[in-house]
Amino acid sequence: MRTVTIVGASLSGLYAARELRAQGYDGRLVIVGDEPHHPYDRPPLSKDFLTGRADETRLALTDTEETTELDAEWILGVRARALDARGRTVLLDDGRTVSTDGVVIATGASARRLPGDTLAGVHTLRTLDDARALREELTRGPCRVVVIGGGFIGAETASSCSSLGHRVTVVEAAPLPLVPQLGAEMAAVCAALHRRGGVDLVTGTGVSGLRGTSAVTGVDLTDGRTLPADIVIVGIGATPNTAWLAGSSLALHDGVLCDDGCATALPQVVAVGDVACVGGTRAEHWTSATQQPRAAVANLLAGRTVETATAVPYFWSDQYGARIQFTGRRADGDTVRITEGELSDGAPAEGGFLARYERDGRTTAVLAVDRPRPFMRARRELARGAGEEQVRSAAR
Repeated sequence: MRTVTIVGASLSGLYAARELRAQGYDGRLVIVGDEPHHPYDRPPLSKDFLTGRADETRLALTDTEETTELDAEWILGVRARALDARGRTVLLDDGRTVSTDGVVIATGASARRLPGDTLAGVHTLRTLDDARALREELTRGPCRVVVIGGGFIGAETASSCSSLGHRVTVVEAAPLPLVPQLGAEMAAVCAALHRRGGVDLVTGTGVSGLRGTSAVTGVDLTDGRTLPADIVIVGIGATPNTAWLAGSSLALHDGVLCDDGCATALPQVVAVGDVACVGGTRAEHWTSATQQPRAAVANLLAGRTVETATAVPYFWSDQYGARIQFTGRRADGDTVRITEGELSDGAPAEGGFLARYERDGRTTAVLAVDRPRPFMRARRELARGAGEEQVRSAAR
């Protein structure tokens, strides 16, 4: 291949560029990004950046030296409009085209929005520009903040807003936040962190609309209540950025459908990160975005799937001064037991805890709050077990 184009100047896009050079590709490398920024780290946006403890220089994922070593052509601030697979061309919104032999799709995902969220004071938190706008409003003085959605982004943002002295309410449509990820029992424990942090948690009711003329003044709930609000933060998930691929003949369903090695049905086209549905699963986690490119690039250069990107899922979240870490694949029906630490009034006690999810006598997943070293040991054990199971399955 003489030219490889990475569409998406994201975390996974940067890691794909690194892998291409590390795996010996020395041809033309083009990186297209719809934001004007070079790749930056997103997790701090809802935490240290929002609270002012980190500036933009701390977010940068690369520096001048590495940029020079990558020897890539950066086309930033321009959105990809289409992929002409037959002509091996990426079409850009500004009318330019990039002829290419291989394509890495790393376009990520965009925050879901609510009707009426064009009102002043209504925010999503997905990009650096989102975080800049929200931080600027939060520094104007104490206000009433309503966070819609109790997932990780919503919880982290609520925690940051509370630490800045704002009155915060989190609205979650489900009976508890994070039930799909943690199960009801442990979701209840983590929900108690909101209470401990002085944040009101409203569950089991949705949002019917936003109030205000030019600026938001309140949030109407489906149970008839209205929450007064000066700032509303919408954290109701993300949608993979695949609209530009319509008509490309790629299979699209909650992302770009790939095999276990991130390879699509089109030759020399792979997908990584939040936009990729790898082996039937789309994982919006930092670790997936950094691990998938190794296999994806190997398969792109080989022209076929020679390596898989399957790994034991892992994610973390920082909320209210506590670090939550989770690894594994839990399922409904798994039993949960706390093997280290304890709870206090339904919340993690001082020193945190470690809990194991179990099924048929084996550990399927591990959750820890403020127990990083025991968690890492348990994570390594779980990874070894998964590796041994893969070997057994391959031998059968």
